[in-house]
Amino acid sequence: MIWDPDKECIQRDRLQELQLERLQETVARVAGKVPFYRRQFAEMHIDPKDIKSLDDIRRLPFTVKQDLRDNYPYGLFAVPLKEVVRIHSSSGTTGQATVVGYTRKDLGTWANLLARIITAAGVSANDVVQIAFGYGLFTGGFGLHYGCEAVGASVIPISSGNTRRQLQIMRDFKSTALVCTPSYSLILADAMRDMGMDKSELSLRYGLFGGEPWSEGMRREIHEKLGIVATDNYGLSEVMGPGLSGECLECNGLHINEDHFLVEVLDPVTLDPVPEGEVGELVVTPLTREAFPVIRYRTRDLSRILPGECPCGRTFRRMERVLGRSDDMLIIKGVNVFPMQIEKVLFEVEGTEPHYQIIVEREHHSDRATVLVEATDALLSDQMRQQKATVDHIKRRLNSELGINVEVRLVEERSLERSEGKARRVIDRRTY
Repeated sequence: MIWDPDKECIQRDRLQELQLERLQETVARVAGKVPFYRRQFAEMHIDPKDIKSLDDIRRLPFTVKQDLRDNYPYGLFAVPLKEVVRIHSSSGTTGQATVVGYTRKDLGTWANLLARIITAAGVSANDVVQIAFGYGLFTGGFGLHYGCEAVGASVIPISSGNTRRQLQIMRDFKSTALVCTPSYSLILADAMRDMGMDKSELSLRYGLFGGEPWSEGMRREIHEKLGIVATDNYGLSEVMGPGLSGECLECNGLHINEDHFLVEVLDPVTLDPVPEGEVGELVVTPLTREAFPVIRYRTRDLSRILPGECPCGRTFRRMERVLGRSDDMLIIKGVNVFPMQIEKVLFEVEGTEPHYQIIVEREHHSDRATVLVEATDALLSDQMRQQKATVDHIKRRLNSELGINVEVRLVEERSLERSEGKARRVIDRRTY
C-alpha cells in the first residue's frame, strides 16, 4: 500500500532537485526571519545564495538542543506568533524545556507524513487505532492521531496509563492497531496474562511503535505475545515530531520522507560524513517547516543508511532502526557499550523476560557493570545448577558481544521498574 505514490516512488534525480530547491528556500527563510541564524551566517560569512548543491549543506552550521534552550521560548520561530496554531514543548526534566511551533500548513504536512507511514505499516480506513502515547505537550500522540484520521481510520485517543482499562477498551472496542512504545506493549502483554486474557480475544493486527530504541528480539517477543505485525517509526519534535521515517510491511528499514527532510549520517566525533552503510549520528534538516525551521539539527541518535531498494516500491532511502544515542553510550572499562547490544543478547536466551536493567558502578577506581535480568518463574524454581548455567551462558554471550566482562543477576518477574513511557534501561552510579 502506498499513500502518496507521486512522491514516495519519485525518481532519485527529481527528488534531489526538489530537496535542493527546498533547502535553498529554507536557508533563505531562516536567514531573513530568525535572528539566531542570521547572526551565525554573518559570523561564518554564509550567503544563502551560496547554497547551489546539496553538498553545500556542509557549509552550514549545526543546531543543537542547547540552542533551542538558549532561545526559549520563541526565539527560533520564523513566523509571528499569530500564525502559530500549535505549540508543543519538552518536559524540561533534564534542563530548560524546548519549545516548537506549527502553522496550519505545518499541521497539514505533519498529518500527510504520518499518513504515509501509517499506510506503509498496513493501517487503512478499515482499522480502529488505539493510541496509548501521552497527549499534552508530547508530540507523539498528536502526530499519529492526525495521520490516522488522514487515512480515515477510527481513532481511540486513550492516551497513556491505566493498563487494565487499556486492555478492556482494546477488547471491547475491537481495536485493530496499537500505537505506543514497544516496551509498553510488553507491559500490556504481561497485564493480559494477569487478567487471564488471551490474545485471541483481541482484534489487534498491527502495532506502530516508536519513542525508544528496540531490537529485533523485542519485535519477535511482541509478535509472539500479541500476535501482531510490529513496525517502527521515528521522529523528534525538534524537526517535526513522528513522521521523519517509518517501516513498511517488509520490516527491513525505515523509509525516510526525503522530500521533507534532508538526512546526513556523520561521525559524531569528527562530524564528517560516514560511508553509506556505516553507523553514525543522524543530522536532520527539515525542508518544508514554516514555523520552526532548523538547520542541521544534531539528533544524537545513531543509525545507518541501508543499501539497496525495498520490494515495496518506495524509492526513499531507508535507515536502520535507531541503535541508541551518542550521548547515551556507556563507556565501561574503556569500551563503548550500548544498551541495545545487551538487549539483543537477552532476547535470545530462553527463560528470561524482556525486561532488564544495567547498573554501572565504580569500585576501587574500576568500572563494574551488572545486568539485572528478569527470569521466568520456571527458571527461578529450577535447581541452582540450572540457574547458574543460564547466568554463565548470558555472561559468555555478553562478553563476546561487548568485549568486556559484566556481572549478571537473575531477578524475579515484575521486580524491575515499569514505565508507561520510555523504559529506563541504565542506572549509572559512577562518580567522577
